[in-house]
Amino acid sequence: MPSGGAVLRLPALAAELVARQVAVIAAVGGEPSGLAAKAATAAIPIVCTLGGDAVAAGLVAHLNRPGGNITGVTIMGLEMGPKRVELAHQLVPNGSALATLINSKFPLTLAEAHDMQAAAHSLGLQLTVLDASTEGEIDAVFAGLARQKVDALLINTDPFLFGQREQIVQLAARYKIPTLYFLREFVDAGGLMSYGPNINNGYRQAGIYVGRILKGEKVGELPIVQPTKFDLVINLRTANALGLEIPTNLLVRADEVIE
Repeated sequence: MPSGGAVLRLPALAAELVARQVAVIAAVGGEPSGLAAKAATAAIPIVCTLGGDAVAAGLVAHLNRPGGNITGVTIMGLEMGPKRVELAHQLVPNGSALATLINSKFPLTLAEAHDMQAAAHSLGLQLTVLDASTEGEIDAVFAGLARQKVDALLINTDPFLFGQREQIVQLAARYKIPTLYFLREFVDAGGLMSYGPNINNGYRQAGIYVGRILKGEKVGELPIVQPTKFDLVINLRTANALGLEIPTNLLVRADEVIE
């Protein structure tokens, strides 16, 4: 997934692919890649991997029949933000103060944060939105959280934050902040808990679409693929290091528990 610096290079990279007259462009890593490819060509087929709604992002007109030269796969599930708020509430049932880390430079993340705040309000919780788009800003956010009374932190759907997962997981451990993530790769890196789709399945489907297009199928007739299964993954070793007891109801419903 493109980092903050790489995002700035996307238009030039897309233009280079168009100049080479490639058969298909795989614009992976989130909406910025897809938007750069769309701006570069209306003729070459484009297969995107997305974080949220392709229509809302301005990439396609319709999900079921995109039309034009773009299709793709939604792999991160921005709409799952409110569900993660509910899970955070179950994780720390006696807590009332949550925080969420976003990168406001990522399209649609503000809408996700707004939905999460509404979900928190409905549960009688306070959700503070914190913004970071560089490594230094992430460090500063965690240093600030250490001085506040925050019961749990949620990491919003974002390619840059995904790319910084090692840093984020290490900071969560250093400051002993229970943290809930949007993809299991954070948990594999030592994070506490995640709820979201399987990113490998999404990229596999994108590859299948590229193959179908190369075999002659029309890109505009291939529907945007959306995740249908979301996995709850819990790392008990991290919970023990935090001195946190995972509620039984979460353990029972978890798709995978790392011990």
